[in-house]
Amino acid sequence: MSGSGIVVAIDGPAGSGKSSVAREAAVRLGFDFLDTGAAYRALGWLVLEHRADPDDEAAVLGVLEGFEYETTLDTGERRVFVGGTDVTRAIREPRVSAAASRVARVPAVRRRVNERFRAIIDAEEHGIVVEGRDITTVVAPDADVRVLLTAAPEVRASRRVAELGLANDADGIAAALETMRERDERDRQTVDFMKAAEEDGVHVVDSTELDFRQTVQAIVDLVREAGFETPPGAAPQPKGFETPPGVAPQPSDGAA
Repeated sequence: MSGSGIVVAIDGPAGSGKSSVAREAAVRLGFDFLDTGAAYRALGWLVLEHRADPDDEAAVLGVLEGFEYETTLDTGERRVFVGGTDVTRAIREPRVSAAASRVARVPAVRRRVNERFRAIIDAEEHGIVVEGRDITTVVAPDADVRVLLTAAPEVRASRRVAELGLANDADGIAAALETMRERDERDRQTVDFMKAAEEDGVHVVDSTELDFRQTVQAIVDLVREAGFETPPGAAPQPKGFETPPGVAPQPSDGAA
């Protein structure tokens, strides 16, 4: 990267826990944190504000022209702004999540937001953990540490059920697993994040047999093994999956 900061890139399929793991790893490392999925949610919100159809590519591209996106990078309560408007809570609404998944399928949208992500990464002076689709292969292929975080589909489905507070029984897990498989197939038509597993320099972390704390530690260990030290006093213990105060957990948006 052109900036002087350390870049840790984390990719992975839906339900792999990459957002929560990446955020906590950033806390442990004392790094900034970039949640790339928020950008697609923000654009989805703006498309709906314009009363445009998220499935209408021409309409989405029209809204994209005026898309002014900013986000804070701290690991606390992150804020997201569109044209100066704080949309942090609004972009977590289910209707926005659905719109985000649809606008993210437009190639020109991915190119535009990827450029924004690169600019944020290039401006980093200390260290940043970046998570999302295409991060290890397209956005930051020369990141200092690249990680593909994955888990068995059944485990991912069970974790998603627990995260959303749904019925944690055979039927509930089976339904979540089917949704996960459909999501994986849909994702393959938009991004090819799993090809990262075939690339040199990408570390595959399979969390099937790991709990949250162990998964975070695996990421931290990779960064330290690469020769990047954690600043003194920047290693609080993992707290688990979290969402902003007052915001109910939502299914992954399919964007990043």
